Amino acid sequence: MNKIVISRTDSIGDVMLTLPLCVWLKNKYPEVQLVFLGSGYTKAIVDCFSVIDEFVDWKEMEAMPTAQRSDIVKEWKADAIIHVFPNKEIASLAKKAKIAMRIGTSHRSFHLLTCNHRLNFTRKNSLLHEAQLNFELLKPFGLKELPSIQEVTAMLDAFKVPNIKLPKKVENLLSKADKTIILHPKSQGSAVEWPIENYMELAKVLADQGFTVFFTGTETEGSQFRQLIPTNKQIIDTTGELSLPELIVLISKVHNLLACSTGPLHIAGFVGIRAIGLFSPRKPIHPGRWSPLGTNVRTLVHDENCETCKKKKSCTCISSISIEKVLTEIIS
Repeated sequence: MNKIVISRTDSIGDVMLTLPLCVWLKNKYPEVQLVFLGSGYTKAIVDCFSVIDEFVDWKEMEAMPTAQRSDIVKEWKADAIIHVFPNKEIASLAKKAKIAMRIGTSHRSFHLLTCNHRLNFTRKNSLLHEAQLNFELLKPFGLKELPSIQEVTAMLDAFKVPNIKLPKKVENLLSKADKTIILHPKSQGSAVEWPIENYMELAKVLADQGFTVFFTGTETEGSQFRQLIPTNKQIIDTTGELSLPELIVLISKVHNLLACSTGPLHIAGFVGIRAIGLFSPRKPIHPGRWSPLGTNVRTLVHDENCETCKKKKSCTCISSISIEKVLTEIIS
């Protein structure tokens, strides 16, 4: 193997749970060049992972004429492509480029025509973690057994925090703080969210207990709750102010992060701070499937035996996770 392309063009959390399989590939083929095909906004995450040799922005390729996209894929001269996130056009381009190994799930009809290695496994009803399920796609390379969560977690050492400075205001606040936490209330619709009012009440309690509290999120997310943030010199709004590399650095420098199932929670797990995730127990969005990887991870649900969630119906039981329960995880 000289070059392998890993195709995962969706969100930050999904990308992060794909990165460990790159470590396995690099260990098996030390000289291989690993190319990650993803959406441009995840580049900062992939750039932190030392075993990835090149990042290709699919969003940039999508803006090109079809013939040019086809030429780019041919120029890769890849030996294999792994369609971790199925994409019909990418699968078609890989076949046209005559990439020898084209690997994907058998659960996509277009893979019947475009992939020559189709793995039959289910994600939706599996009890395995998403990161473990991604390893199913490595069986054509000789993988015999899926790694345990502990084995996957050991692969996180390849993640390196960017060596950049934070804005001076944030750096000064960090230097003076003894106890720090990030509250990341939103998920861009990717998860069931804890009520925003709970985050605000928790922020006041934490500030009273000597914590410096940072609210994070995009500008769009910040505009949804910024006016609700309590006025307190120990509660800081950074929404819309940080680039993704700066957010990674900030997360690495605080003690705790609280969020629902979203990208920053996975970053917190990777960098080793206490990552506290608020989840619904409903399959397939339960913490057993989507908990962040890491050695300092805590996950909370209101009721593991919620009857509505057991029926896989939409449920807001996450709203019933008490502020007191969350506070106990933060200060314990």
